[in-house]
Amino acid sequence: MIGLTGTSRLLKALADETRLRILHLLAQEELSGTDLMEILNMGQSRVSTHLSLLKEVGLVADRRAGRRSYYSILPGPAAGLWEQAHGESRSAPEFEADLEGLEALRVRRTKESRAYFDRVAASFGAQHLPGRTWEGLARALLHLAPRGRYLDLGVGDGQLTMMLAGVAERVTAVDLSTEMLSQLDARARGKGIDNIELVEAEIEDLPLPDDSHDVCVMSQALHHAEAPARALAEARRVLKQGGRLVVLDLLAHSEEWVRERFQHRHLGFTEIGLEELCRQAGFDSVVVRRAARDSEPPHFMTLVATAIAR
Repeated sequence: MIGLTGTSRLLKALADETRLRILHLLAQEELSGTDLMEILNMGQSRVSTHLSLLKEVGLVADRRAGRRSYYSILPGPAAGLWEQAHGESRSAPEFEADLEGLEALRVRRTKESRAYFDRVAASFGAQHLPGRTWEGLARALLHLAPRGRYLDLGVGDGQLTMMLAGVAERVTAVDLSTEMLSQLDARARGKGIDNIELVEAEIEDLPLPDDSHDVCVMSQALHHAEAPARALAEARRVLKQGGRLVVLDLLAHSEEWVRERFQHRHLGFTEIGLEELCRQAGFDSVVVRRAARDSEPPHFMTLVATAIAR
């Protein structure tokens, strides 16, 4: 409830044409002081004075965003009185003119945004942009993935395992290296992740029951397997019927040095070859696509294969 003094001050605030115009504009959307100056064609000090008075009587709220303040109608008893006064003059020509000014402001914003992206389009992919990371994109897309029991074969640095843990009921992380699993365990505990089960084993010989998982992920692991066909057959064995397989691996290449330096057993796979391996292992709906090419020589190409356990 507004007291008599408050009501008097509020009525005085509403007894000004400029303040009514400001409130009418703020009823459309949140605006900055600069926006209001442009629409109303008024100086900064005049607009600021009116906004300060409207804040004092509880009609307007503001928020800071960087160097700018943005203003909006403050819900409450004062706003109710403003609505009553406003209702009788909605079609006033001054209000109509201000709405045209607001629309011109919106059009200008759109043009400036379009001009910026037109200007940087050619170099956009090479720029470092705030928040633009492949990890962020991957985490966002993972929220579209089904919940269930996940199997991560060959955990590597464990980053993908922990990302999967964010959407899965449980993740079984399999790796041949005790130290890799230990590092993953330490990082997961540090982040409070408790739904990862660690299994030390070869991916061609999984100590896991049949039909026990919903999704199997093999990220840059298949080329480390002595027998890729057997690794895929094991993945199929532990997947439920209708379970999904995702394989990320290298396109066939001729860089022999990776055998010694990175312990690769195979120099990638052809699209046809990887598709055939998946089908022979018991998967249907196999799709193999080239996904990404390294920017640095020798420009390794990554393949992504998806399939469904039949």
